[in-house]
Amino acid sequence: MVVLAQRGMLRLGIIGGTGLVNMNLDERFSEHGITVVNREVIETNTPYGIVPLTCISLDAQGVEKELIFLQRHHNSSGHGCPPHKINHRANMRAMNDANLDGIMAVCSVGAIHASFPPGKVGLADQYIDFTGVASTFHDDESVFTSVTVPFDETMNDLLEVALRTSQEFNAAERMRYTYWLTQGPQFETKAEVDAIGLLGGDMVGMTMPREAKLAKELSLPYAAVCISSNWGAGREPGNDRKDLNHEEVSAQANDRLEPIWACLLALLS
Repeated sequence: MVVLAQRGMLRLGIIGGTGLVNMNLDERFSEHGITVVNREVIETNTPYGIVPLTCISLDAQGVEKELIFLQRHHNSSGHGCPPHKINHRANMRAMNDANLDGIMAVCSVGAIHASFPPGKVGLADQYIDFTGVASTFHDDESVFTSVTVPFDETMNDLLEVALRTSQEFNAAERMRYTYWLTQGPQFETKAEVDAIGLLGGDMVGMTMPREAKLAKELSLPYAAVCISSNWGAGREPGNDRKDLNHEEVSAQANDRLEPIWACLLALLS
């Protein structure tokens, strides 16, 4: 992706919550010489279902660019589709059909590794999925996709610089972690988190690797920016019996949008 380093992404996909797309984008972009030209919500038909996408047209000093935003938990009720019911194939097919240069996924995760405390924003560079649930477009034929390097390295290099700068981390700060996928929708037990840590998981969540697998099958560059929203079960300092609360987890994720904004600009600029 040499072109990315030269002119930034012309069509960038964002997968995540609504917090980022609901920011005052006009004001934020104008500070960087970018103008919001148009914004509309379209419904994309895929063989797997209908997916709503928010399309934002930009003028970056004479260069036309597009942001295509997907709320991964979208559903008709407005209350958010539970993680084990997300239609990942429809979501990723819709994003692929948008002819994107790449996708930046934003994820809220539970922290396991001591160097990834709540509030820190880092990157996924590996994942572990022992759920036994297939994530593929190839149900009727034998297609085996390599995922040795599951995330786009060029994107991750740019995003790491943006995250270090925006969070004022030095070169010694660890920024890349292994995401452990759980099935959900329940949070994990303390024993599960302990086992996950022993087996190499640095953070835990219920969604992202399913997207990453499908992106690989589509040869679609994909990177995951991960917000440490809470300590995993049993890892809270001074209170290893603290219950996890979804509202508290979501609030922490929405409070850490500045580093995400820096990542977005890094990919567009």
